[in-house]
Amino acid sequence: MADPARVRVWAEALIRMHLDPDVWTFDFDHAKRRAGLCNYTDHRITVSRYLSEKFEDDEIHQVLLHEVAHAIAGPQAGHGAAWKRVAEELGYVGGRTHDGEIAHERAPWIGVCPAGHEHFRFRRPTRVTSCGTCTRGFSRAHLIEWRRR
Repeated sequence: MADPARVRVWAEALIRMHLDPDVWTFDFDHAKRRAGLCNYTDHRITVSRYLSEKFEDDEIHQVLLHEVAHAIAGPQAGHGAAWKRVAEELGYVGGRTHDGEIAHERAPWIGVCPAGHEHFRFRRPTRVTSCGTCTRGFSRAHLIEWRRR
């Protein structure tokens, strides 16, 4: 598990090395589904406080490199060739997006299908949903039953 103080030191060092520290800042946010964010409007790079508690140091370092690459490449780059080139130059080895674990232990809604697959939601489910693990399309045989944690 990554230590928040150490994550902040890494982030601020990356900002000093690759960006203008008088313009760009770092902070933690409360995201539960995404690992990091590059906010071009506020010139701020953030990392999920919850996911940083779950991830190992190397994973969080990769998240920081990912977001710094966004800041360097600019808002028009998205996850395209320009961003990818910058990310590789920084030493980023991950994919275009985070595909790791979410902070499911903080999700207030837990759903279970008849086969026992668990699903998590951070907002109250408003529609009838079936399990995507059990079936590709909607199926009444695989309905998810939701309960509040």
